[in-house]
Amino acid sequence: MHAVILSAGRGSRLLPLTEDLPKCLLPIGLTTVLGMQLDTLFQAGIQKVTVVTGFNAQMVDAEVNSRPSGPKVKTLFNPFYQVADNLASCWMARKAMKPDFLLINGDTLFEPALLEKVLSAPASPIAVTIDKKDHYDGDDMKVTLDGSRLQAIGKTLTPTETNGESIGMLRFMGDGPQIFKNEIKALMRNNKGTKSWFLSAIHGLAQNGIPIETINIQGSVWSELDTPEDYEICRSLFGNSEAARTRFSVLS
Repeated sequence: MHAVILSAGRGSRLLPLTEDLPKCLLPIGLTTVLGMQLDTLFQAGIQKVTVVTGFNAQMVDAEVNSRPSGPKVKTLFNPFYQVADNLASCWMARKAMKPDFLLINGDTLFEPALLEKVLSAPASPIAVTIDKKDHYDGDDMKVTLDGSRLQAIGKTLTPTETNGESIGMLRFMGDGPQIFKNEIKALMRNNKGTKSWFLSAIHGLAQNGIPIETINIQGSVWSELDTPEDYEICRSLFGNSEAARTRFSVLS
């Protein structure tokens, strides 16, 4: 098992925190968002990671090269990061999508126990990690389920259609990587491909009857990082530090 992390974005909703730093390099505890992801993956036995970069890619390269230990990391630059959504990042990383692998959003932080749940879940070609809560807002990547089988995924699902939310971590095994890559290729030939999320591919597969399983990690600790409010939550959940406090103080 290896991992692909999508970290091309700047994180414009986090400005001015991301004036110079890519979102994945914001300090969390004594490391960074990316550093914490890599450490957690390595702790779980993930030896190889591909990181798709974009905004100030040279800073991410420097972060990776400075790490004294952890998984072997290869970076791939997505030159379209300013004009395309993360489906294009998946397109750039398609050659790294070999059986078996995890696909992780660069702004998803997670505890080791959550990752262990995902890795130990029953085998399936494609599995979307989900959480469940009492209320979902317009920014949540919501899912419709039939039992544990995913039927639809998207931000515009209605409350009656919503049974959970994707946390931004998917697992591909066996035929799953090739099925996913084929769908990416089809979408990228569409004139809307560069403006699509990679989860559009998962939605399309589910709508066409391809079995997509889900892994429910309800009760585990995780957080996404899209806004300054999210950053405050991430700091409280995963570790504060002088570097993080200094970065956050620009909002004061």
